[in-house]
Amino acid sequence: MRAIVQRISQGKVSVDGEIIAQCGQGLMVLLGVTHGDTKEDADLLADKIAKLRIFSDENDKMNLSVTDVDGGIILVSQFTLYASYRKGNRPDYMNSASPDVAEPLYEYFAERLKTHTPKVSTGRFGAHMMLDFVNDGPVTIPMDSDVLKQPKK
Repeated sequence: MRAIVQRISQGKVSVDGEIIAQCGQGLMVLLGVTHGDTKEDADLLADKIAKLRIFSDENDKMNLSVTDVDGGIILVSQFTLYASYRKGNRPDYMNSASPDVAEPLYEYFAERLKTHTPKVSTGRFGAHMMLDFVNDGPVTIPMDSDVLKQPKK
């Protein structure tokens, strides 16, 4: 499971001109699911994201999590995070899980985030979405559940 985590000062997601998710200060999380991902992957990644200390404290040091600053989280499904671009110029998405596998894990991931903060809103799985947000910093962190499964050194 892969995520792109972006610290934002504001953000919204629209489908067909209708705003379906929005927040002020918080995180925009793009989530991709691959073959073999499980609820364990979702748990590891969601828990890490919720506790990630990337917001500034009173000393302007990134020492606070999204929950510490009472921020929101917008979660968007993003199958293109598993694009293969090695061969040719048109990426293939064979490494992305099929929708019948990915959607339940995406929904589970959202629920897991909500155990940390109720301020979680989601895009619409499988829809063509328009994301409008201000990346604050900019702070952008790519994350992968496989990295979290490795022994800590």
